[in-house]
Amino acid sequence: MIKLIVGLGNPGKDYQEHRHNAGFWFVESLASINGSKFTSQSKFFGAASSISLNTNKIFLLKPQTFMNSSGGSVKSFLNYYDVSPEEILVVHDELDLPVGTVRIKLGGSHGGHNGLRDIIKALGSNNFYRLRIGIDHPGSKHDVVDYVLKAPSKSELKSIEESLSSAIEITDLLVTGNFEDAMKALHT
Repeated sequence: MIKLIVGLGNPGKDYQEHRHNAGFWFVESLASINGSKFTSQSKFFGAASSISLNTNKIFLLKPQTFMNSSGGSVKSFLNYYDVSPEEILVVHDELDLPVGTVRIKLGGSHGGHNGLRDIIKALGSNNFYRLRIGIDHPGSKHDVVDYVLKAPSKSELKSIEESLSSAIEITDLLVTGNFEDAMKALHT
């Protein structure tokens, strides 16, 4: 069962519309739909919220430490609430998926994603769930940094928003541990 959903992104107005903030967009939408607001939590180096899904309390976290240092925020939250890595879902942008695609994954490498890299290092484990939000690849690895730190086009944003809505619709399946049905719903 999932107890914590972590949205990855970079804090501040300057980054709010960037592709790299797809994880923030997801948890912000989830909180808004459920009538919850984020509050700053210095002990977690982030902003936190909670929602109720199927009578289960689910915490939401947006690390405010910038993407490349997300691990400390996640680790402090897990330690405080005694949550294991297997009970978290990390939502992040994914260069290796086309825009508008969403995939669920358990474990694996960081795939070059610095937010995941830092979380894996901080937790000493890669055994957590990921919700990968496709943003597409710019074509050259030399263009990646500029690409993720820019806003998507209007058509790309529409596709990303539609994929986020699809993912939000199956969140209740995710938090209750019904990953097979959640994957079928998203992947077909």
